[in-house]
Amino acid sequence: MKVLAEREIKVKVKLDRDMIFKCDLGETKLGDCYIDESNKIKSEMLGPNAAQLLAMAILGCLSASYVFCFSKRDFTVKDLDAKAIITISRNEKGFVRVKKIDVTIKPEIDSPEMQKRAVQCQKMFEQYCTITASIREGIDVNVNIDL
Repeated sequence: MKVLAEREIKVKVKLDRDMIFKCDLGETKLGDCYIDESNKIKSEMLGPNAAQLLAMAILGCLSASYVFCFSKRDFTVKDLDAKAIITISRNEKGFVRVKKIDVTIKPEIDSPEMQKRAVQCQKMFEQYCTITASIREGIDVNVNIDL
């Protein structure tokens, strides 16, 4: 098995205004990206909130892992739709938390061989998703306030 060296990926946000933060993803090519925690009407927000980004990270990673599983046997997934439903509620101390995220992945399967591979992938692809596995295992988050 190939050993992956530990590496760091740096991302930043900067307060743009109110509760809206501009994302800095380093060298990643992306137009303006904002995290909007203003709790405005969704259609007026400049970007997703943090819970939506968390769900998008899970969707992106799981979808990529699933498609990758097919590619290992030279199958090409021509189309795939994935959605997440985020359940948010208050914990016992009254703080708002993401309680669960339900994910549905719907690939386009166009042959019996691909259907067989889909069943095989369903059994294993989640363990290759870095984000989902990390969340399930619990991520160490260290917070420092640099005054």
